[in-house]
Amino acid sequence: MKDEPRTPERIAELLVHVGRAARSEDSGSDLTAAQWTCLRFFSRANGSTRTPSGFASFQATTRGTASQIIKTLERRGLIVRTRSERDRRSVCFDLTDEGTAMLARDPLRQLIGVVGALATTERDGFLATLSRLSNALAFRRDMPAFGTCRDCSHFGTSGDTAFCACMAAELAAEDTTKLCASYSGPTLTRRSEGKHDDAA
Repeated sequence: MKDEPRTPERIAELLVHVGRAARSEDSGSDLTAAQWTCLRFFSRANGSTRTPSGFASFQATTRGTASQIIKTLERRGLIVRTRSERDRRSVCFDLTDEGTAMLARDPLRQLIGVVGALATTERDGFLATLSRLSNALAFRRDMPAFGTCRDCSHFGTSGDTAFCACMAAELAAEDTTKLCASYSGPTLTRRSEGKHDDAA
């Protein structure tokens, strides 16, 4: 099948459009789009990633901007900080009961519902493609990629035990499906110059 010349552009435009359409649901919300992203992030990230620097990397923003967003959520009682047991200078954040209740009103619920209505095979393929796009874009921009431990090249198992080769540590079962800043996953590979799907 012959490639449409503008197919990559159309896909990129649609991705941006879907993101904007989903964020438009934030209007009238108690939280800004960035604050919603922060709340989602702390609900989905593992313990070593639920930090100000982890959120700053995920949001692709400065540490100062990330800290201001975090402080706002703290003041509202939606998240709470705890000191790391391994490094008392480090803190991580967890959702409070109020934060969990707020997340139940997530403006992304309509988009989540639309995605949930897709067939399982279509959903799985879509997730794999988007993950590769995200990783490839992060690589090109020299930024950290984010993904779950279970899909990471550092992930391994031994019997019933899961472990992270990057952190040299065992993983709790609940952490294997959470976001990690040390994630390393597959990237898109470019087709060789001059090769096309519609070769004669």
